[in-house]
Amino acid sequence: MASAALRSSRTSLSDRNARAPASFAFKLLASAITISVLLFFGLSFLFTSSASPSDLNQGSDSRSYGVGSIRRSVLALKSDPLKPRLDQIRKQADDHRSLAMAYASYARKLKLENSKLVRVFADLSRNYADLFSKPAYRGLFDSEASSIDESVLRQFEKEVKERIKVTRQVISEAKESFDNQLKIQKLKDTIFAVNEQLTKAKKQGAFSSLIAAKSIPKSLHCVAMRLMEERIAHPEKYSDEGKPTPPELEDPKLYHYAIFSDNVVAASVVVNSAVANQKEPWKHVFHVVTDKMNLGAMQVMFKMKDYGGAHIEVKAVEDYKFLNSSYVPVLRQLESANLQRFYFENTLENATKDTTNMKFRNPKYLSMLNHLRFYLPEMYPKLHRILFLDDDIVVQRDLTGLWKVDMDGKVNGAVETCFGSFHRYAQYMNFSHPLIKEKFNPKACAWAYGMNFFDLDAWRREKCTEQYHYWQNLNENRTLWKLGTLPPGLITFYSTTKPLDKSWHVLGLGYNPSISMEEIRNAAVVHFNGNMKPWLDIAMNQFRPLWTKYVDYKNEYIQACNFGM
Repeated sequence: MASAALRSSRTSLSDRNARAPASFAFKLLASAITISVLLFFGLSFLFTSSASPSDLNQGSDSRSYGVGSIRRSVLALKSDPLKPRLDQIRKQADDHRSLAMAYASYARKLKLENSKLVRVFADLSRNYADLFSKPAYRGLFDSEASSIDESVLRQFEKEVKERIKVTRQVISEAKESFDNQLKIQKLKDTIFAVNEQLTKAKKQGAFSSLIAAKSIPKSLHCVAMRLMEERIAHPEKYSDEGKPTPPELEDPKLYHYAIFSDNVVAASVVVNSAVANQKEPWKHVFHVVTDKMNLGAMQVMFKMKDYGGAHIEVKAVEDYKFLNSSYVPVLRQLESANLQRFYFENTLENATKDTTNMKFRNPKYLSMLNHLRFYLPEMYPKLHRILFLDDDIVVQRDLTGLWKVDMDGKVNGAVETCFGSFHRYAQYMNFSHPLIKEKFNPKACAWAYGMNFFDLDAWRREKCTEQYHYWQNLNENRTLWKLGTLPPGLITFYSTTKPLDKSWHVLGLGYNPSISMEEIRNAAVVHFNGNMKPWLDIAMNQFRPLWTKYVDYKNEYIQACNFGM
């Protein structure tokens, strides 16, 4: 019995132990359900507390409405389904409003200020702004509003679509007008841009041409150096020191020429061409004046050849002692730092400031050689007449006929260059200055330097050098004329110039490619005035042979330097 009782107690104990886990699981499940119910009622209380008191006091109906209100409030917390639609409508309205404003602005840019289109597009843009500010639609854009009234939204959408339709219609009708105006504006912009490029290119071209005109070709420099080397090596062969002056140099019965140059080859071409075209070269005297640096080279060049018996005098500017800064105004002015800076400014920005006078920005105008032409009577006191020749001319005919021209008491025999309104005094002088305006006629015809026949007796009688000094002193600040020697020449020989036949002197071979060959063939003298000198690489090929024809290529120094190759 005892064993049976023991087995019974063990069985009872094992049953209790088996039921214990099941009881624990049930308790845990019951606790979870209780917590869930409490949480549900807590949340329900929070949602229902947001409803108004009147909603809470409406009995069983109010309970059902409260549940709907809870649902609506939960959805409202997320988003109103009408809000995206409102945003889309507003975006369309803003886009078309911006488009109308853009068209109105561009219409003004196209200078359509008085056009109906400007006002129409401005009104359309204003209508969109007025629509947004209407009191009936302000609630739609209130950020604090919990919901959007669908009927108001429909009315707003209707008005927006009407305005969009009008905007598109106006744009469609105005498109052709805007396209034409746009093309005109683009064409104007293109023309302006091209003009800007053209102006820039002209300035750069003029500046490059100026630099090229200032340059000395290597072969030309070589010739001068070789000649100078020969002069230093054999001074006794070429020096005239201590020798008496040949009487022919001062004989007024002979034909006298004045050539002022620092270019050895150019000066030799002038003499070569003049001698080659004279019937009696031994009756002609050439007075060549250069600077001290090129004196030796010039002496060698003109001693190496006979020149058909023609008489050639070579001197330096420094040999004329009266030419000093106390007597010559231009020498005093050339010492000015400002004037030297003007000539030697080689940067594009500075050198192209005054494009109308750019051709005068050449250092040759600083040389006294360029101003000797105003002192001929003092340089050659025993002569009565003299022919002045620039170093960039070529003689093609016998010039003795000039000594037979009746000068009518005038000082300067020159070819006039005016035609129409061009090359009149007004183009060379400042007629806004009272002195210039009082003394000279702006329509007076200008003439050319390069080949000028001077009656030195008439010059002395008219006191032309004194006149030149007077006006040159007045122009110290360049207020009467800019630069160069032609304006003071026009002033000095005003009313004392004898016009010569145009066939005596044809100009422009250094800048004008359209000169006819017939005119050139009939000319006594052709003049390479301009930047395209015949000894430079930039010379015009059709005219260069007229000059190279008289270069002495048999000269050993010209051959050694490959000049003209």
